[in-house]
Amino acid sequence: MSEAEARPTNFIRQIIDEDLASGKHTTICTRFPPEPNGYLHIGHAKSICLNFGIAQDYQGTCNLRFDDTNPVKEDIEYVDSIKQDVEWLGFHWAGDVRYSSDYFDQLYHYAIELINKGLAFVDELTPEQIREYRGTLTEPGKNSPYRDRSVEENLALFEKMRAGEFAEGTACLRAKIDMASPFMVMRDPVLYRIKFADHHQTGNKWCIYPMYDFTHCISDALEGITHSLCTLEFQDNRRLYDWVLDNITIPAHPRQYEFSRLNLEYAIMSKRKLNLLVTEKIVEGWNDPRMPTISGLRRRGYTAASIREFCKRIGVTKQDNTVEMASLEACIREDLNENAPRAMAVIDPVKLIITNYPQGQSEMVTMPNHPNRPEMGNREVPFSGEIWIDRADFREEANKQYKRLVLGKEVRLRNAYVIKAEEVEKDADGNITAIRCSYDADTLSKDPADGRKVKGVIHWVSAAHALPIEIRLYDRLFSVANPGSAEDFLSTVNPESLVVKQGYGEQSLKAAQPENAYQFEREGYFCLDGLTSSADKPVFNRTVGLRDTWAKMGG
Repeated sequence: MSEAEARPTNFIRQIIDEDLASGKHTTICTRFPPEPNGYLHIGHAKSICLNFGIAQDYQGTCNLRFDDTNPVKEDIEYVDSIKQDVEWLGFHWAGDVRYSSDYFDQLYHYAIELINKGLAFVDELTPEQIREYRGTLTEPGKNSPYRDRSVEENLALFEKMRAGEFAEGTACLRAKIDMASPFMVMRDPVLYRIKFADHHQTGNKWCIYPMYDFTHCISDALEGITHSLCTLEFQDNRRLYDWVLDNITIPAHPRQYEFSRLNLEYAIMSKRKLNLLVTEKIVEGWNDPRMPTISGLRRRGYTAASIREFCKRIGVTKQDNTVEMASLEACIREDLNENAPRAMAVIDPVKLIITNYPQGQSEMVTMPNHPNRPEMGNREVPFSGEIWIDRADFREEANKQYKRLVLGKEVRLRNAYVIKAEEVEKDADGNITAIRCSYDADTLSKDPADGRKVKGVIHWVSAAHALPIEIRLYDRLFSVANPGSAEDFLSTVNPESLVVKQGYGEQSLKAAQPENAYQFEREGYFCLDGLTSSADKPVFNRTVGLRDTWAKMGG
């Protein structure tokens, strides 16, 4: 299959193919324009994969440009996190990082040009009055009483705005378009507002800041962007995008195309609501492993490849839809099943004593790092007469469907011996404190060649050699599929979204590195938490279970 055939197609790529075939464009230039007012989430990943992916596939370029027109909500922390996320996903922007603020001088001059053409005016209505005058979806708006000021008066007032002689909210610059337009965005939109705030790039040089709709199209044109891709909620804004570029003297005229945004079940994609989760301390921060942020997913153990694969599978359309969380989980599960080395860890430990194993003795058992990939090699795991097993792997009585250890029955210890449960020890409350077993010394890892018909296999960790670990069992942050539609979305937070366990892992886990996944056999996929682990107490985050448990629950 050729590269062209293997490449996914969608309506945007078809437009680009036509533009190249007709000679309208000879090279393709896209851009990714995040606002530095929060961390990027999985929805942004879709846009990143689209914009940078198109640039890669068509041998074009993609700019990273921060839409930094509102200094009140922006922070350099967000700028740095966004750059890190784009690179981690495997993409590289063309040239230097760009900022809309790089163009503040040009934007100011284009605003003056619109004033000179009688297409912009300084308005002194309050923000509340502007909203009132705007009308509704069924009623046209009405003109501001300041709309018919002369060009000279508007130029003088705009200069006064720039000089800081108006208080915030007492004046703004508006485009003069049509207050009766059926499109609200065309009813004399605000182009500049006053904000006395230090800007992370320009300091206190400006006290007037351009609005997104004015800034974005001009920035695209100045950078020579050919295809400006954004989500469907900006569909009506395209009219304003074109109006601004049609009415200023700028040579380039990019075209805007809209695609559906990513909606994911059991997740929130509103940065305002994500910020609320952080400020209300419902999560640890933007990079909490339960958050749908790229940094949260990375900390949880998601790989860049799995997120790219997810974005490829959901595709690019104009159709709004909600993607099942299981689709995202399937991508990481497939990746890690193939690539994650195996290890043994006991999450809810109970002591198992092998009474006929030589006391004080231990031996090394050889285990494959991956059952289907011999090239990943083997490791030596210590075995001794006292081991930890998972409490759920033992019952005093059980039916035939239970394939683990039962009193009086046999089971195989993974890559080790067949054991038989002989008796249990309990505390005063009737809780099992130890299981006493015997082992068959002739059954070391010969299953099934040794002819022993043993129903089940359970995992274990030698007690004398165990590494104490904290295990964080993460689940969906919300208990309903569409938390955003709830009257109070915070009321839908899943109280079981994080369960912390104290368990034991095999010694090899001492070498674990953050973001490098393991399959804890029979438990799920886990990775070391780089932020909370210490040398003597590693912390492991569950990335995803071995199978989709929510499907069974109808969740």
